[in-house]
Amino acid sequence: MRLVIQRVDEAFTTLNGAIENRIATGLLIFVAVEDRDTFKEVHKMALKVLKLRIFNDSNSKMNYSVQDIKGELLIISQFTLLADCLRGNRPSFFKSGDPIHAKKIYNEFVNYMHNKTKLIKSGQFGSNIEVHSVNSGPATFIIDM
Repeated sequence: MRLVIQRVDEAFTTLNGAIENRIATGLLIFVAVEDRDTFKEVHKMALKVLKLRIFNDSNSKMNYSVQDIKGELLIISQFTLLADCLRGNRPSFFKSGDPIHAKKIYNEFVNYMHNKTKLIKSGQFGSNIEVHSVNSGPATFIIDM
């Protein structure tokens, strides 16, 4: 499982030109699932994200978590995060999970986060959407499990 987390001032998704989900200050989280990923890893990753101290305090030090600031979450599935681009010019997606397994793991991640905080929105798994964001900092973090 790989997460790319962006600290944002706002983020939203659109589908066919219409806004689907919008958040204010918080985290935009892209999720990529491998076949070896389990619910146990999902829960560990989710707690890591919620406790990650990446928001600034009054001294501009990263001391606050998304929960500390009551920030929102926008979670998006993105299998391309696992692309292997080392050989040739066309990415290989052999590391990306089988879609049925990946959807279960993604949905578990979203549901687990929803149980921990109600300030959550998510994209629909496998849909072709546009993601718009204002990255704060910029601050982007990658977590692999």
